[in-house]
Amino acid sequence: MNRWFLVLRAIVGREFLRFVHQRERFIAALVRPLVWLIIFAAGFRAALGLSIIPPYQTYITYQTYIVPGLCGMVLLFNGMQSSLSLVYDREMGSMRLLLTSPFPRGWLLFCRLLGSTTISVVQVYTFLAIAALVGITMPPLGYLAVLPALFLSGIMLGALGLLLSSFIKQLENFAGVMNFVIFPMFFLSSALYPLWKMAESSDLLRDICALNPFTYAVELIRFSLYLQINFLATGWVALSAVILGGLAVWAYDPSRGLMKRKGG
Repeated sequence: MNRWFLVLRAIVGREFLRFVHQRERFIAALVRPLVWLIIFAAGFRAALGLSIIPPYQTYITYQTYIVPGLCGMVLLFNGMQSSLSLVYDREMGSMRLLLTSPFPRGWLLFCRLLGSTTISVVQVYTFLAIAALVGITMPPLGYLAVLPALFLSGIMLGALGLLLSSFIKQLENFAGVMNFVIFPMFFLSSALYPLWKMAESSDLLRDICALNPFTYAVELIRFSLYLQINFLATGWVALSAVILGGLAVWAYDPSRGLMKRKGG
């Protein structure tokens, strides 16, 4: 059992060392949500006012409403960014070396996933701290209650990135795939508008948003920040994490999926 935790510590430690030496990655992960929070939200607030906020939640401003969605944005972008490092490791050969170790492939990939998710959570809390400095705060206990939601959502989104990395053969193709996945997932969710507001525009659009697993990650974070439990969102995020993680393990099987396509 000690050897298993040694592997966990080694892989997670490697992820943190890589993160420390890539400070621009940390800054980029914060710039995106802060631009939405400070700049874009001001325009939306002026145009929409409280029109997207239910009457019983009029104490919530638009900026406060989109904070959970922006936390999800940090997790989503970092999950995709970690998949980029997987493509790089595969090209350099270190990923193949890792997967040929005597430990189960699923455990090795989970350790890698846990390391990237932990980094994502650190970035989210940094974003929340900056938001608090500009006056956008949540219930004090909400910052602690949201921690499990962040880890569960981060693992689900990281598993998605892990699965996508198995289909990306070259680093040059990563940007296109990343944009094809990230922006539809973010905009077709409840990150910026509630689903009932989407329904006013189009029932089809609302149904697409309701099928988006990122929507449930955002709602899980939103409810947790306000010390509430959304059992539907929790169930869907957990189920999505299991399915995506299982598909990623299958894709990295040396006898099929990634390694077979690579001819080794």
